[in-house]
Formats: sequence, C-alpha cells, structure tokens
Amino acid sequence: MSTPVYDKVALIGLGLIASSMFWAMKRGGLAGEVTGFARSAETRDTARDIGLCDRICDTAAEAVKDADLVVLCVPVGAMDAVAKEIAPHLKAGATVSDVGSVKRAVIEAVGPHLPDTVHFVPAHPLAGTEHSGPRSGFAELYDNRFCLLVPVEGSAPDAVAKLRALWEGIGANVEEMEPDHHDLVLAVTSHAPHLIAYTMVGVADDLRRVTDSEVIKYSAAGFRDFTRIAASDPTMWRDVFLNNKEATLEILGRFTEELFALQRAIRTGDGDMLHDYFTRTRAIRRGIIEAGQDTDAPDFGRKSGGR
Repeated sequence: MSTPVYDKVALIGLGLIASSMFWAMKRGGLAGEVTGFARSAETRDTARDIGLCDRICDTAAEAVKDADLVVLCVPVGAMDAVAKEIAPHLKAGATVSDVGSVKRAVIEAVGPHLPDTVHFVPAHPLAGTEHSGPRSGFAELYDNRFCLLVPVEGSAPDAVAKLRALWEGIGANVEEMEPDHHDLVLAVTSHAPHLIAYTMVGVADDLRRVTDSEVIKYSAAGFRDFTRIAASDPTMWRDVFLNNKEATLEILGRFTEELFALQRAIRTGDGDMLHDYFTRTRAIRRGIIEAGQDTDAPDFGRKSGGR
C-alpha cells in the first residue's frame, strides 16, 4: 500500500465515476478516509449496503467538512447549486475538483462560489461504461485511460501536482489542457459521437419497416455499438449538450458536410472517393489500438453483456 495522497477525500455524487474512484483509491491506499454524499436517500442507502465510501453522509456540508480534496461527481447542470451549497463548509487549503465532461461551463458555474482559501483544479477522466449508479463502479475503470486536468488561472502548482499524483495512483495517464480546447477535443471524441449514436437509435425506432425484433436480432451488424453509447445516462448527456453548445454545433456542422459528401459519392457511384475515405478513417482506428486505448480482438475484446 502506498502513502495516502490525501488524508480525507469527499465524493459528492455517487454514480459510476465516483464509485470507481473510491474502489481505485482503496486499491492503491491513496486516501486516508473517503466520505460520500448523494442527493437521493435511496442512493445513499445503496452505497452503505455495498460498503461504498468509508462514511456516507446525509448532507453535502457534512461530507466536505475537513476534506483535503472534494470531487464534484454530479451532472454538469447541477454543479452550480452543489458548489454554492458546499462553499461555506470547505476547509482552508482544500482542493475542489470535478469529473465533468465539459470544462468551460463547469469553471464558470463553480469558480465564483469558491472562497479564495481553496484551490480549484477541474478535471475530466476519459473513462466510462453505459452503466450508472453506485453499484456500477469498479477499481479498474481508469487503468491506462486518460485523465485531463484543466487548471484555472491561479491554480496552485502544488495543488495540481497533488491531484495529478492521485489520478496517476488511480491508474490514469494524466495530461493538462486549456478549457476551451478541452471542450473542442471532447466535442470531436465524445459529444458528437454520442449525439450521432442517439440519432441512429432514434432513426431505427422511426423506421417501422424494420421491426423491433429485427433491430434487436440483427444488431451485430454495427447498430449494437450505437446502442451501447446511446444507453448512457440521459441527464448527464442532456447537460453536456446544453453546456458545450458551440463546440458540439461546430463539429456537427462538419459532420453534416462530410455526410453530404458521402451521400453524393454513393449517389454518383464514386467508388474511389469512398475507398479513399474509408482507408483514411481506418488509420485512425489503428492509431487508437496502437495507443493502448482499445484492443483489435474480435468484438473489441468485450464479453457479451460485459462492461
């Protein structure tokens, strides 16, 4: 067991990301005590039942009391209210971070509420599954995945270094990024693909000439991977799109242009264009595999029904 990075960590919100953080911190001996809070009494009861966190608190104020690190693991749309609620109860010298997949909106929502005596270091672990809730977490979620730290103006270097040490101990590869660039990168790699997946599943639902049973039976032809993405938490994704409008709309505009070009190639029988396009995009897939961010095993190496 390694020396704890923080004596006390508070997790506000107890879904997949927070529960996986807890199990990973426990695996690595990275925190002395971990407290947790969720708005729903049912979620708090579930967390207690499964031993999630060392102590589950019934208020956010109680959870953050004396915490050296507070991690906001709530949907982006809830960040403002949560930050306002916990601000008066934060210990001087504490670090406040988050796990939101949008950064500019979180900085604008959380920053103004925080006292000058605490450090604010936003973060975004690039990991997840289609499962949610306190039972969905597991210690290995972040292993060899990236966690982006997005320090704000005035973030103390030692606070950033300490948070980096925690995420590296959890198993992640840590890099730093500027907020607006982060939001553009994620619009390309995550936000637009999710919206496209939701759309494809919605299209299948609309095409009544293809029956529901056929969609389910024959989904191995590629549709299944869209449904994995589209199964993600609806509240979280609603908030992502409402809080990363500019970057998402820019990428969707580009996507629409590319789609029209492909439509034209299919309509005119331009096989060369299609072949060149697919060859170029296939290279990106190879790059992802070479970077260790997925496997080239059949079915991406995933077991049926697994994570």
